[in-house]
Amino acid sequence: MVKSLSKNQEPTIYIVDDDAVVCRAVGMMIKAMNLDGKSYTSVEEFIEAYDPTRPGCVLLDVRIGEVSGLELLERLMQEQLRLPAIIISAHGDVPTAVRAMKAGALNFLEKPCREQQLWEAIQEALKWDADHRKTALRVEKLRKRIARLNSGERKVLEMLVKGRANRSIAATLDLSVRTIEVRRSKLMKKMKATSLAELVQMHMIANHSPQAD
Repeated sequence: MVKSLSKNQEPTIYIVDDDAVVCRAVGMMIKAMNLDGKSYTSVEEFIEAYDPTRPGCVLLDVRIGEVSGLELLERLMQEQLRLPAIIISAHGDVPTAVRAMKAGALNFLEKPCREQQLWEAIQEALKWDADHRKTALRVEKLRKRIARLNSGERKVLEMLVKGRANRSIAATLDLSVRTIEVRRSKLMKKMKATSLAELVQMHMIANHSPQAD
């Protein structure tokens, strides 16, 4: 579940590498970019400190002690925590890169990477994170609106989004057309939809899973 975040929060760039020298070097590059960076020399240390409500991205090495960076990504995916990741590794073979992308990595950079290259990768990751969180909050808001509908209104909603007309819905539910019109009016107000097209779009968004992106 993607949690809500404060609009005032600045993104955090997490650096996870078991080489303290690399952590310091990358941390200095992050600081030079006027970004907030936090370094961890183990996956366990990062997991203990990680706050999923904070926006940001993570820079990972492929090999980090006993738990690899790829295993961390796979674990985050299992827990539906979609933190955009940039893999920075000296082990840039194709199978590793493919596995990294399948685990949710947005970018795979080889050590040593240029500052401009890292900057561009971070900006891409932060944009992805902001878009993903915005979508997640929209989905959450619409699901709450749907949850406030009563059972009768939900039945009408489900049929409306399938393209059914009021008369057809009335016949299926064995109700009067007037009753369906009243329910439709009420659910439109509760959903804050100004048109049937907007209502259908809201339903599609509410049934969208941001974690799957």
